[in-house]
Amino acid sequence: MLFQENLHNSMKTTEEKAREIAKLMEDGKGKDVTLLDISGLNSWTDYFVIVTVNSSAHWQGLYKQVKEYIKENDLEIHLTNKKSPDGDDWNLIDLGAIVIHLMSEQARQFYDLEKLWHNGKIIDINQ
Repeated sequence: MLFQENLHNSMKTTEEKAREIAKLMEDGKGKDVTLLDISGLNSWTDYFVIVTVNSSAHWQGLYKQVKEYIKENDLEIHLTNKKSPDGDDWNLIDLGAIVIHLMSEQARQFYDLEKLWHNGKIIDINQ
């Protein structure tokens, strides 16, 4: 049974994994979760998952959920990065084809990734 489950996980498309991560962030009370398909706009990633977080503790909780998802789905973190020294403004988790942006409300408004990547396609995660 475990082999079949692992086989199923490895057969998921990148979009399916990105949707699942976005739903995971929404279920974890992430605010204004956006899944953005930018695959045709660059050569280094396919999807952005953009999430507004309330606090450092909220970020840590969501990060823990992401790490569990990564382990269960045979993914790998290529890079994590903090835009501010205390890490409360913008935390980036690079999974290669999927990049997760956990941002404070202020950072999200300032950097406005959806506007910056306006040629990307917003995907409805509830379909």
